[in-house]
Amino acid sequence: MLKNDYEGQNCSIARTLELVGERWTILVLRDVFLGRRRFDQMQRSLGVARNVLAARLERLVREGILEKVPYQERPPRHEYRLTDKGLDLWPVIVELLRWGDRHAAPAAGPPIVLLHKGCGGELGEHRVCARCGESLEVADVRAEPGPGASPRFAESLAEASSRAAATSGAGLRRSARESRPARPATA
Repeated sequence: MLKNDYEGQNCSIARTLELVGERWTILVLRDVFLGRRRFDQMQRSLGVARNVLAARLERLVREGILEKVPYQERPPRHEYRLTDKGLDLWPVIVELLRWGDRHAAPAAGPPIVLLHKGCGGELGEHRVCARCGESLEVADVRAEPGPGASPRFAESLAEASSRAAATSGAGLRRSARESRPARPATA
């Protein structure tokens, strides 16, 4: 059986993989970024066993990547929102998506297209809008079904997007994110 840690590896990549490198974990994060914040939405989308999903969500909350927020009192119900630590994974998720679009997408094309909310242009290289040239952050984009999306996936994405737009914009903690000082540009 494969271990889920990298004992003896003094490496930030290895430590990151311990947190988010497991298959279901990265797909849970994808779903939260797409606006699926509730357990039942993620379980339907992923088709993962409930106990596996519960364990992944519990770990992401424990590690401070997601936070569990109540949305209903009776019966108690919670949703999962990205923390600043979780939001910092957006560039990683985007680059995995872009790599998959180049090397592993269906023949019809990518299943998901990320569009700039401001002008409708596609998210391009280095997370810059291909149409207007603006540098984009997670709150600046919306996901839409691409040409390779299955009908079930397209319907699920549309449902998640409309629910996220009707509530708190894909579960982003914008106030905390916007109040942080801008990071210096790096080469």
